[in-house]
Amino acid sequence: MKPDASPRNKVPLCPSAQPDWEGSVAIGVMEGTADEPRMEHFSRALPVNQELLDLANPVTPAEVFRFAAPCAERRCVHFRNRRCNLVIQIVKVLPTVTESVPRCAIRAECRWWRQEGKSACIRCAQVVTDNYGPSPEMRIAAS
Repeated sequence: MKPDASPRNKVPLCPSAQPDWEGSVAIGVMEGTADEPRMEHFSRALPVNQELLDLANPVTPAEVFRFAAPCAERRCVHFRNRRCNLVIQIVKVLPTVTESVPRCAIRAECRWWRQEGKSACIRCAQVVTDNYGPSPEMRIAAS
């Protein structure tokens, strides 16, 4: 599959957002291990509310869940030349974690999908937004 390059009126969604960003929704829960995290996608995006956030205690919600929100674009350290450089690095540095594109509640609006297509999707599940023990590859991708 190729990314959807058609113009949109809406700002694309960042699939590695914080829960307190305006318009944020929960798109998955992190499973696996600290060394090999894997996101289990929700069948639909869930509204962010205090009940959901409290489920993450005692750690941060972005350690347990993945959130999507409208891309901050120029307000984001990863955004340059009208592109998300985080996903460029993720595709370049991180290994694939699946052969097929997983189901995703935000694919049609996802900045990473629109920009990098399948190459982003088959790596996405290993991204932990608040990752306090990232792999060497993840450190490189996020820098």
